[in-house]
Amino acid sequence: MTKTKTILAAAALMLAPGLAAAYECNWSKGEQVTMSCAPGTSWNAASGTCTPEATG
Repeated sequence: MTKTKTILAAAALMLAPGLAAAYECNWSKGEQVTMSCAPGTSWNAASGTCTPEATG
C-alpha cells in the first residue's frame, strides 16, 4: 500500500510543472493580436497588410 502511495506521489510531482505551464499558456483564451504598421502606413484588413496612407 505504501509503495502505491509513493508511486502516485512521485507521479504527481513529476506532472505538476507541466500542468502549471499548460495552465499559464493562453491557447484557449482567444486573444487578439495587435498589428502595428510603420509611420505613414495603416492596416488594411481586407488585404491583411500595411498600406501607405493617402495624403492630399
